[in-house]
Amino acid sequence: MVNGKGSRGRGGAPRRGGPARPVAAGRARPAKKSVSRPAPPPREEPRTFVLGAVPGATPGKWIDLWRERMPHVSLELREITVEHQRAAIDDLDAALVRLPLAASEDLHVIEIYEEQPVVVMSTDSELTAADELALADLAGQVVIAAADDVLHVVVPDAVPPAFAPPGDTAQAIATVATGVGVVIVPMSLARAHRRRDVEYRILRDGPVSTVALAWLRENTTPDVEAFVGVVRGRTARSSR
Repeated sequence: MVNGKGSRGRGGAPRRGGPARPVAAGRARPAKKSVSRPAPPPREEPRTFVLGAVPGATPGKWIDLWRERMPHVSLELREITVEHQRAAIDDLDAALVRLPLAASEDLHVIEIYEEQPVVVMSTDSELTAADELALADLAGQVVIAAADDVLHVVVPDAVPPAFAPPGDTAQAIATVATGVGVVIVPMSLARAHRRRDVEYRILRDGPVSTVALAWLRENTTPDVEAFVGVVRGRTARSSR
């Protein structure tokens, strides 16, 4: 029954304020997922990579790339002689050498490039009239071989020098500059000892000189592998 005093519910209990509403519970927030982050790479300790190089080797572009990619590893360049290049490798991380190199199972050797042989002569020599030379063109010439000669070219009908071999290539070229004889060397050595009083011409049928990278197999470190990658033209992201 409905009367003016309001309605009653089941059992005669008065209703207050209309039908009961459920109490709104607070919104449940989803649990935060833990994001696993990779551990930061270990901090690189400063160190030095020691590279040997024979005269005439030109590692400049590789050294520039190394400094860009490996700023935490300084590169020290040491000049070594061809005569003692094998012994020098034992005290180096790697070395740019000239082949042939005494065969050894404890060495790793990678051929990099070949150099053309050239004939160095005085600017007054009649040989400068040619753009290129052949061994036959050197018949009757005094062919000087320095003590550090790396090509060991045998020239048919050449005139042997009447003096002791110069101590090194620089001395041999200085002798040639006076108008005495010619010297046969890899092109890089002719450029390294360039003088105003000498010129050089390519010896088209002479032996090439091969420059290689060599290191001890037991010293194959990540730094050595990184330098091999630089020499072989790999990009910074390419795999070994």
